[in-house]
Amino acid sequence: MFYPIQLFADWLTYNLFGLVQNSRLGTSVNFFVYDSLKILILLLIINYFMAIVRHYFPVEKLKDFLASRKWYGADYFLGSFFGTITPFCSCSSIPLFIGFLEAGIPLGVTMSFLITSPLVNQVAVVLFAGLFGWKVTILYVIAAVLLGVVGGFILGKLKLEKYVADYVWQIKSQKIDLEQKKETWQKLLKIFWKEGWVFTKKIIWYVLIGIGVGAVIHGFVPAGFFEHYITAENLFAVPIATILAVPMYANAVGVIPIMQSLVEKGIPLGTAMAFMMAVVGLSLPEALILKRVMKMKLLAYFFGITTINIIIIGYLFNIFVK
Repeated sequence: MFYPIQLFADWLTYNLFGLVQNSRLGTSVNFFVYDSLKILILLLIINYFMAIVRHYFPVEKLKDFLASRKWYGADYFLGSFFGTITPFCSCSSIPLFIGFLEAGIPLGVTMSFLITSPLVNQVAVVLFAGLFGWKVTILYVIAAVLLGVVGGFILGKLKLEKYVADYVWQIKSQKIDLEQKKETWQKLLKIFWKEGWVFTKKIIWYVLIGIGVGAVIHGFVPAGFFEHYITAENLFAVPIATILAVPMYANAVGVIPIMQSLVEKGIPLGTAMAFMMAVVGLSLPEALILKRVMKMKLLAYFFGITTINIIIIGYLFNIFVK
């Protein structure tokens, strides 16, 4: 899908800029160009889509539906499950995060989606299955969903709504009566595009800074740096792997081959999986991006709870999955 963008990034980096392929600087620049263009396109598409959703979505019915039933945690499962079927990384999940809150979906349920969404996508599942088999893949998906459910449940119970960025709550979501307003499709399309572009501008600089940090690390951190600290003999390898992954930035598809190489070098599956989950869902670039929609306290709770859960999952896989 994004192959033309990769071709353009390669041409710009190695032909026009004249950088050496596979060099540290060349790799970093190529990573930045490719991910910036890809994520900008995704942000525009998702923000445009969410503008349409905000226009037509029956917000009051959704609020009444969520409030009228005792879900006993099933609403967190629905948020987490929806995260598994949406092929977005953490930064491109932000527009959906905003849209969910505007629609009246509870913060905890929304966080369940945000936690799970970058960890699982269809391409990653197929690649994962090809490298590790369907048994491990199914267990990984279950672990990712449970991570979202538990994390979202805890965050929801902490009542942290006041730590969502103020501008998110200032966006008013309402359904417009088309017949009464007599708005043409041409006018609506312009409105949707303008609204989507406004939201994109609010977060794009944070996204670019995050990608820039990730690009520097991607190109300049030695390949064997992490393997040195997460050996099988180290009892604290799981938390170390999780912490070492924080500076990195990649999507699930990009980090799965790294996970495979770690396992092939004798690193336990759970340790490698914790590393992968942390790269995808806990990176420093992601924190810079999420800072646009979360205040520091909510961001700290989000990272802290997710980190603890990832470490627990890593230890459980090391003990029970061979």
